[in-house]
Amino acid sequence: MKRTTMMATCAATLLGTVLTGCSDSTSAESHGPTASSASPSTPATVDTKSVGKLGSILVDDKGNTLHLFLADKKNKSNCADACAEAWPPLLTKGAAKVGKGVDKKLLDVTTRSGGDKQVTYNGHPLYYYVNDKKPGQTNGQGLDQFGAKWYVLNTKGDKVEG
Repeated sequence: MKRTTMMATCAATLLGTVLTGCSDSTSAESHGPTASSASPSTPATVDTKSVGKLGSILVDDKGNTLHLFLADKKNKSNCADACAEAWPPLLTKGAAKVGKGVDKKLLDVTTRSGGDKQVTYNGHPLYYYVNDKKPGQTNGQGLDQFGAKWYVLNTKGDKVEG
């Protein structure tokens, strides 16, 4: 009986930890944007940053790397649910703003299935990657997840391989 009680206590403790989300240094607030940052109160800004061998790539106004998903169609996202948790979309309130080195003619907004406005560039819906913990990181570059590959974009709106 004692063992059963101890196991139940351990299970309850573990469940409580999972449900409350273990607050440690990996929390979303200490890193780049997450899917929970999905309700923007201001227009998003797309900017550029030079990142090593990848060259000048698209980032947000804080320097967080933006990606495209090869499974998307022109101005239509095919990343939702678990995909959007791992690859949060760049959402905006109103029209997106043009940063340094960004071609205004390529910057636009599309409506996601839930009604949120997602920023696009050259027809590609833009996303963050949850494992890019600091501005300028490109940990999602070339990954094959959720049925297709992910790439950073250059200033022409093309995928950058490398």
